Amino acid sequence: MADRTLVIAEAGVNHNGSLELALRLVDVAADAGANVVKFQTFKAEQLATAKAAKAEYQVANTQEAGSQLEMLRRLELAPADHEALLARCRERGIRFLSTAFDAESLSFLATLDMPAIKIPSGDITCGPLLLQAARLRRPLIVSTGMSTLADIEQALGVIAFGLTQEQEPSGRADFDAAYASDEGRAALVRHVTLLHCVTQYPAPPEAVNLRAMDTMAAAFGLPVGYSDHTAGIEVSIAAVARGARVIEKHFTLDRTLPGPDHAASLEPKELARMVTSIRNVEQALGSPIKAPAASESGNRPIARRSVVAARSIRRGETLSADMLTSKRPGLGISPMDLWSLLGRPAGRDYAPDDAIEP
Repeated sequence: MADRTLVIAEAGVNHNGSLELALRLVDVAADAGANVVKFQTFKAEQLATAKAAKAEYQVANTQEAGSQLEMLRRLELAPADHEALLARCRERGIRFLSTAFDAESLSFLATLDMPAIKIPSGDITCGPLLLQAARLRRPLIVSTGMSTLADIEQALGVIAFGLTQEQEPSGRADFDAAYASDEGRAALVRHVTLLHCVTQYPAPPEAVNLRAMDTMAAAFGLPVGYSDHTAGIEVSIAAVARGARVIEKHFTLDRTLPGPDHAASLEPKELARMVTSIRNVEQALGSPIKAPAASESGNRPIARRSVVAARSIRRGETLSADMLTSKRPGLGISPMDLWSLLGRPAGRDYAPDDAIEP
């Protein structure tokens, strides 16, 4: 990834199946200054069975029960829709990205101009999809919601195998060997960014555990970012301050629209404020060197003190502590050197508040 935080504006399925809404979402993301706008690509029948129930948050946000399959059918984007979105992204100077949720969709997305392949949290245990994605040998962004470190390591084993081996795997032992190999580890470093994530919409702040990003970075030696499902923008900003290389955040045209993700999404002005805040934080992070900033140089003599006479002092008097004090400006002898003056004769007459000379 680039030195700056990669900001992914997650449109997801907040287009509600409408290409017109999806195109407007591209415009909002571009206006906000995001680097990437991301959608979701799937064939409903290949993703869920008729028996797959909605998550509780999906029932709450859509205000209806029913199956995932029924909901997903209404949210599919056609291949032609993707081409239209890609063209709009090019017009607006923002990168297009979409998450594939099935093999056919991943094969299709591989033909499009995308900066990375995105693995959703729910598919971190879907070995075949991980292997297919790895064999594209593109940058991979892997979300880790609902995962343990062991889940992540197993997924990375599949990816390492796919990045380095051409033969079909015989089982988990092949993935473990690929993960443990120098070649596999080097391939992961070249290709993979992990996203810490809490798969709840919205995610409560107490569930976020941003320190888990540190744990993941230390455990796997890979760049780490954050896919944010909390309300508001402050947690994404905090994640950048903590070292996130990628931020992914849902957004919508209007939080009151019907659909599973609108309620946990930012509205346009909020998205723009988040991007601006992230860029400000990046600048504020600056250098690890503790030194005066160039902008401080003029303030140092104003804010610091010099040793001055506390009362009138005659030339030749022996300087003692009661004769001296420290006051602004800091243009003379530093108060850190006050003790070295004690016992010395005054070189001249001093009026109160005169700066003591060396």
